[in-house]
Amino acid sequence: MLQNIEAVLFDLDGSLVDSMWIWRDIDIAYLGSFGIPLPEGLQEDIEGMSFSETAEYFKKRFQLPDSVEEIKETWNRMAWDKYTHQVPLKDGAGEFIHYCRNHGIRLGIASSNSRTLVEKVMEVHGLIHCFDGIVTACDVEKGKPAPDVYLEAARVCGVSPDKCLVFEDIVPGILAGKAAGMKVCAVWDAYSEYQNAEKRAASDYFIKDYREIMEGLTLPGGRCV
Repeated sequence: MLQNIEAVLFDLDGSLVDSMWIWRDIDIAYLGSFGIPLPEGLQEDIEGMSFSETAEYFKKRFQLPDSVEEIKETWNRMAWDKYTHQVPLKDGAGEFIHYCRNHGIRLGIASSNSRTLVEKVMEVHGLIHCFDGIVTACDVEKGKPAPDVYLEAARVCGVSPDKCLVFEDIVPGILAGKAAGMKVCAVWDAYSEYQNAEKRAASDYFIKDYREIMEGLTLPGGRCV
């Protein structure tokens, strides 16, 4: 999997950390504050959208009185405690990050989440210094499944797209990585388990968690230096 790879690029939610579950809870609470029940299929409708695109979608669809910036500020505030105290890394992810860093593979994050939350969760897990670049879909023109966020992450990391390996948990993200000309490894996640067949078909590799990769590596992971 790592042969001829010079950079590993991670999606965040559901791929690097186990956090997809919190957003349904946040959507229920947030819409509930306006007396609006959570519509069936909302999570699927917004998959791959950037943080800003999602806020714009909510404002238009639900005719919310808050501005887009106010919506995003509220979401960041609601998610802050959960990301700080309740969101773990995917099994083996920390060891895999240290392995890549210590063996000359550059590291990046390409997330649809807000930069505030991406940086917060990486700081909580002591990994922020391991990454050469963090890009969010708000930094580019189009969110996933467009390739923009992955192409920008490759540029920031200083690596050609064809030398990048992407880790993604949802189909729009997998399609974004493939559209960028990169190898893509799909990551199992309970939230998207119903998409497993489609994820396997769209990606180059599929893993349950990062321990599978570490078991196949003979050199020690160590710590980031």
